[in-house]
Amino acid sequence: MAESEVAGASSKQTDTASHEPQTAAEYINSQLLLEEEAREALPYAFDTCTRPFGPLRQSLFSCLTCNPPTTFPSEPYNAAGICYSCSISCHGEHTLVELFNKRNFVCDCGTTRLPSASPCKLRIDPKTGTKGVHSETPEEGNHYDHNFRNRFCGCEIEYNAFQEKGTMFQCIGLGSVEDGGCGEDWYHPGCLVGLGRDWYENSGQQMTPKPTQADQIEGAPNSPDGVGDSEEPPLPPGFPKEDEFDTFICYKCVAANPWIARYAGTDGFLPAVYKRDAERLEGTDDEGARKPNDVDARDNILEIADADISKTTLPNRSAQDGLSKKRKAEGEPEESSKKPRSSTPSTDAAATTCRCPALVPNLSQSLSLFLKPTFRDHLCHCPACFPLLTPYPALLEEELIYEPPLSASSQHTSAAGSVHNSLLERGERALNNIDRVRAIEGAMAFNTLKEKVKSFLKPFAETGKVVGAEDIKNYFEELRGDSQAVRDAAAAATAAAAGSSGDNRKGQSGLFCFTPI
Repeated sequence: MAESEVAGASSKQTDTASHEPQTAAEYINSQLLLEEEAREALPYAFDTCTRPFGPLRQSLFSCLTCNPPTTFPSEPYNAAGICYSCSISCHGEHTLVELFNKRNFVCDCGTTRLPSASPCKLRIDPKTGTKGVHSETPEEGNHYDHNFRNRFCGCEIEYNAFQEKGTMFQCIGLGSVEDGGCGEDWYHPGCLVGLGRDWYENSGQQMTPKPTQADQIEGAPNSPDGVGDSEEPPLPPGFPKEDEFDTFICYKCVAANPWIARYAGTDGFLPAVYKRDAERLEGTDDEGARKPNDVDARDNILEIADADISKTTLPNRSAQDGLSKKRKAEGEPEESSKKPRSSTPSTDAAATTCRCPALVPNLSQSLSLFLKPTFRDHLCHCPACFPLLTPYPALLEEELIYEPPLSASSQHTSAAGSVHNSLLERGERALNNIDRVRAIEGAMAFNTLKEKVKSFLKPFAETGKVVGAEDIKNYFEELRGDSQAVRDAAAAATAAAAGSSGDNRKGQSGLFCFTPI
């Protein structure tokens, strides 16, 4: 559904709801429901910028309002990444791109990578002693890829949440773009096997029922509600099923680290998935035109991988099936109770016998590796191989992902067991924290107002008459003592507009039916 259609439907629902009678209990419950939805969308506190914490693996955002993307990907671009808190507190009204988790990154908010007109509102400027930091020197160790300009995958697609269908997968990321890697990029399954993002549209493949949220890799950019809710594109031929692997290493990272390709098809790794070569696999007819892709040609992707693995001679080694927690998807927050593995080398690290496969699969074609949950248990830690692993801690142990602390409202649990913290409860707590004299005066003023409003609403409750917006407005005008002035101003405005052609606009009028709780 288009964004404008969603907004229009919401507006219609709001207009309808404002004219429907509503009891006080129904109104309070509706407000509690809205507050609960807000807490689910923003469960974490957003009052602390992560920049002082140094390099972290954390959820990042790119602000397209402050740094509009260039027209062409090859043009220079001043990329910047901001943390979760700054995305809400400093750029809450801007257009943002969610990048999900990136490792070893320091928040750029308040640095020269962003305009000085958009300072970090969460940090205190040491020069002025007030909040609002800008023009600081950015972290030199940050690395940026095309994700920061809202482009993803090897196809360089500009991501549009309202048009994208299916699931994209994030590479574990062996190296930055400068090192030849991908920088933890997201990929379409069709692009990983060389068939393209929309391969299924002309292949005769049927859309498949969309799996439940529990079956998907959480955190990946998926289609939003209203777009492909019941169906999604099928996985392309040659691409493994989602429950067969835990994460993957893309063809860019394999090319930058060819030694990792030796593990293809071994314990902890699926057979290599090759990125098809157009000239080799698509074929041409007698006139030189490309033939339509057929299933046999696509299946050749796995046949190539199987042929290469069958040529590989593996050294004898004892099977070690150590228990391993399933590695979270790259976009999913780590559980607070998760204990990271010790980075101390195991007995394998001390072993002098190399367990790494001797032969390398066919590298004349680009290939990606898909890793099982226990892949770390089967990586060789001998003196020759271990130095190859150390630059990439993700290959040695599960990475910790920084999560901001839960907001105070999310931590509060009601007597019924549900997590909620209404505005009324916050007001009561605030009342308990102020000066005793002021609290007593405030309580007395509130009780006086409550009795007056109760007297005003009592006739409506007895007769069943609906309380209109005009009734409430007139009542509070009388309480303030400015009812006559308001009526005089309204009469003057009416007289002035009598001779002119107005636009016949009317003020908002709502209905509120008071029923004692």
